[in-house]
Amino acid sequence: MWLKGDTLLGKRVRLITGLFGIAFGVLVVRLFFLQVVQADMWKERATSQQLYSTSITAKRGNIYDTNMKTLAKSVTVWTVFISPAEMKAEQRELVASGLSEILDVDYDMVYDKTLKVDRYNETIKRKVDNATADLVNEFILENKIKGIYLSEDVMRYYPYDNLASTVLGFTNYDGQGAYGLEAYYDKTLSGTDGIVASVRNAKGTAMPFSEQQVFDAEDGQSLVLTIDETVQHYLEKHLENAVLEHDVQQRAVGIVMNVKTGEILGMSTKPDFNPNNYSYIYDDKTREQLEQMREEANTDQEKEAYLVALEEAQNTQWRNKAISDPYEPGSVFKLITAAAALETGAVTPNTQFYCAGFYEVAGNRISCWKNGGHGALNFGGAIKGSCNPAFIMTGHALGATRFIDYLDKFGLYGKTGVDLPGEATSIMHDKATMLNENKASLSSASFGQTFKVTALQLMVGVNATVNGGYLMQPYIVRQVLDSEGNVVSNTEPTVIRQVISAETSATVASLAEKVVSETGGSGIRAAVPGYRIGGKTGTSQKLDQEGDDTILSFYGYAPADDPEIAILVMLDEPQKNNQYGSVIAAPVVGNIFADILPYLGYEPSYTEEQLSTADIATPYLINSGLQEAQTTLMQAGLQYRVVGSGTQVVNQTPGAAMPIPGGGTVVLYTDSEAEGAQTAVVPYVIGRSGNETNKLILNAGFNIRMEGESIQHEGCVAISQSVEAGTTAEIGTVITVTFGVQGMALPE
Repeated sequence: MWLKGDTLLGKRVRLITGLFGIAFGVLVVRLFFLQVVQADMWKERATSQQLYSTSITAKRGNIYDTNMKTLAKSVTVWTVFISPAEMKAEQRELVASGLSEILDVDYDMVYDKTLKVDRYNETIKRKVDNATADLVNEFILENKIKGIYLSEDVMRYYPYDNLASTVLGFTNYDGQGAYGLEAYYDKTLSGTDGIVASVRNAKGTAMPFSEQQVFDAEDGQSLVLTIDETVQHYLEKHLENAVLEHDVQQRAVGIVMNVKTGEILGMSTKPDFNPNNYSYIYDDKTREQLEQMREEANTDQEKEAYLVALEEAQNTQWRNKAISDPYEPGSVFKLITAAAALETGAVTPNTQFYCAGFYEVAGNRISCWKNGGHGALNFGGAIKGSCNPAFIMTGHALGATRFIDYLDKFGLYGKTGVDLPGEATSIMHDKATMLNENKASLSSASFGQTFKVTALQLMVGVNATVNGGYLMQPYIVRQVLDSEGNVVSNTEPTVIRQVISAETSATVASLAEKVVSETGGSGIRAAVPGYRIGGKTGTSQKLDQEGDDTILSFYGYAPADDPEIAILVMLDEPQKNNQYGSVIAAPVVGNIFADILPYLGYEPSYTEEQLSTADIATPYLINSGLQEAQTTLMQAGLQYRVVGSGTQVVNQTPGAAMPIPGGGTVVLYTDSEAEGAQTAVVPYVIGRSGNETNKLILNAGFNIRMEGESIQHEGCVAISQSVEAGTTAEIGTVITVTFGVQGMALPE
């Protein structure tokens, strides 16, 4: 019996021992697999659970104008987040109520996040300003709350709001460049984020004796633009007036460039947007239509249609139309046809033409804008009068092969390569179409129809016709600076090629000056007293759509004898007033020149007639459009001052037909509320010299008429003034000051 039992017990012992051996072997293999084979994986998992990292956001570089005025910068903001794992259960409701009130966020959202007890980082709100962050800190201290944190962040800010918005673009919610220069130079501006890493235990608190590692952020570089904030301001002011005054449906474009360097001094599309709140629709009509769509959207399909329309409206207001939307350039393009024809000898300035009011090509009658035609005229007269038949004949003389060659030389078959995103290319006739024997395409293209270019393409090409013949590379970033302000790179003017000779260019510039300076010139409304300005009008039909909508444009340059500054304005589908580029677009360019040329340091040079200070009758301007009134005054040798934000003159000072000294200032009121509200105190000038008197009167906002002795005489001073000193008078009032030689009896 014992033997039998002992044998059974032994078997059991051996069985148990074997099982333990197998289990131990499995354990050893498992440990080997975990500690050796999978060591790196488990080490990484452990580290990821123990290490807690916080990002240090790199400061995005600034964007400056050419004079170092800040156009875009990053400002400090805060992200408020909570660590529910560290938070006391009894404080969760207090946290939800306090943060929802301070941060203006939903209570339920905050409370739900406080219940995620295994979480250490739940974001409550980003982009919180300093004042609000201070309130959060006060709330934490007053209530001794654990688990609410603030981390420093940055937000993009545009100090001038809408200014150059379609050029600058904007950054998205994550601080990345989304449009414009912000997107094109995103890597340059962004920099590299830093990291703060620390070791934490299972409760999420810092482990004792552990060290914190800090990897500093590398701030982004800054851009210095060729854009001049003051030039941009004047450009946008006059574009906005034109859009409102002429009810422009498809936005307006304006570009100001240095024709010798390719620098873009100003570029704008109106209406535009405010990059500080880029999602908001700024066009009133569009916003109202979208709001109605949203309110009436009941089905999923209608809601989807609303979202699509909203996205389209946003993309429209963000789009830089100057580089992204090709259009038929119209007669502005005639300067390129003229340059090519003169360079090749196809015509001379004195080549004779006859305009009967139309020209027949391939059985189609192409009309001249002038009813009855221009009659006999030479090539210079064809440019001055913008005669279509004469330019059709010029195109035929040039021939399709040479015409195509010069289109390419002037850069109209490819992009300009400007340092901006979203540049489109032209839509041109192919060579086979242009070479067609019926010459239909060649004929229409010779005066700027049936093909499309962008505004910037056109401007770069036309600049080459007047700047000595050089096609210049356009650019908008002048310098890149590091985070300490040191220059990283400079952009230098680049000549792409010389297209025409300097002699031909001088001829084109001289002929185009007559467009503005001589009676009968189509661009005479762009004239600015004291300055030599040349240019070319443009009126083009939208041939690819139904209706009779037009695009009006004007290209101008100054000084005409040595061009440096050029302006192109394009108004897409104006609905009011006389729809010709000569009537609507030319005055806009003239008004911009009147503002920017003195600012840029170009001194006026007046004729003896213009220098005359004899009184003139103030023109009647009430009920005139603002642009029209400004042009009328400018061409009369008078200054103007606008009071109000309207587009139509409702009152003026001095009144119509009232005498005003040459060079005086007429105040134009465009708001009924502002009418008569602009007054100032009349200064005391008795005993003052002529220069002192003139400065005091003009600086106070009044006009001055001088009588009596010449102020050039030694000892000549003011002895009387027509409006008593210390009284209040309306801005623009003419004050007559009588001068006499010092020592004369002065009035008591």
